[in-house]
Amino acid sequence: MAEIIQKDGTWTFDGDAVRIVPGRDKGVGLLRQTLGEVIVPLRALAGISYEPGRKAGRLRLRLRDGADPLLQVTGGRLPEASDPYRLAVESDRSGVAEYFVDEVRNALLLDQVDPGPADSYLLPGPAVPITVGAGDGTVAFDGDRVSLDWNWTTEEAKRSGGPREFRIADVRSVAWHPSRGLENGWIRFALAGAPAAPPPPKYDPCAVELFGFKKDPLMALVAAAVAVRMAHPAAPDPEAGPGPTPALAPALAADGPAAPAGAGAVDHDALLRRLREVGEMHQAGILTAEEFATAKAAILGRF
Repeated sequence: MAEIIQKDGTWTFDGDAVRIVPGRDKGVGLLRQTLGEVIVPLRALAGISYEPGRKAGRLRLRLRDGADPLLQVTGGRLPEASDPYRLAVESDRSGVAEYFVDEVRNALLLDQVDPGPADSYLLPGPAVPITVGAGDGTVAFDGDRVSLDWNWTTEEAKRSGGPREFRIADVRSVAWHPSRGLENGWIRFALAGAPAAPPPPKYDPCAVELFGFKKDPLMALVAAAVAVRMAHPAAPDPEAGPGPTPALAPALAADGPAAPAGAGAVDHDALLRRLREVGEMHQAGILTAEEFATAKAAILGRF
C-alpha cells in the first residue's frame, strides 16, 4: 500500500484503486470539499505524474477519456482548486510522491490497463439527492427528476414561466460552462424535442446563468450526477444492429484468420489484454469452462 498525507488531502493506493480524501486546507476548493471521498479504480486510470516545484510539487492523476462523468461534463474547464485529481505536495515529501507514482505505474503495467477512451462511466459520479443554488437559480436532482427554481436576479421573461421540472428520461444532454472574464457561465439541460439553437442562458428556462461566484463549480456536480445516469457519449449505437455478444467478443476477435505473411506483426499487447479479459469473464461466470478453453486456445494460437 502507498499513502501520502498532505494539507491538500490524502491519497491512498491499495493496488486496485486510488482513494482520494480532500483536505481541510483553505486552498481546497468548495467542489472538492462537497464531492468528498473519491475512489478511482485502476482500470479508470490512464496515467499518473509528479511535478516537482520550488515550494510545492503536484501529484496528478490522468483518467481515461470518458471514465469520469465530472471530467466529461467539465471538459478540462475546472479551476485548479476544484480539480479532485491533483494534490499539492510539500517539497520535503517529494520522495513519498515519487514512490506513490511508481506504485501506481507498476500496477498499471502489471494489469496492462488500457489507457484509451472508455465507452462507459467507470466512476459513479456525485451522490444524489443534490441541490445547488448559484447564479440566477437553484437546481435540484434526486436521481430521477430535475427541478429548476428562480431567484430575484432571474430575467423576468424566464422567471414568469415559474419553476421547471422534468425527468431525466427527457434530457437529451447536460452541459456546464464556467464564467470567464466578463462572460457569464451556465448549466444547461437540453430536452428532447427542444430547438437545436436554444436562447441565451439568461432567457433559457432550461438553464441557470452563473455569475462567477464561489458556488458556480458546484453546478458541475449537478451536471455530472445527471450525466452519469444518461447514455454514455461513446456507447455503441443500439440502432447499428446487434454485434457479437460481450462474452464472446474477445474470443471472436482472437479467432479470426491469421494475417498473411508480411501483413504486419501481431499485436501481442492486444492479445494479452484479450486473454486477461476472457479470464475475468470466466471467473465472473460469464463464460463457461468450455467457452473459456475455446477462447483461450484461440488467443494463444495467435502468438
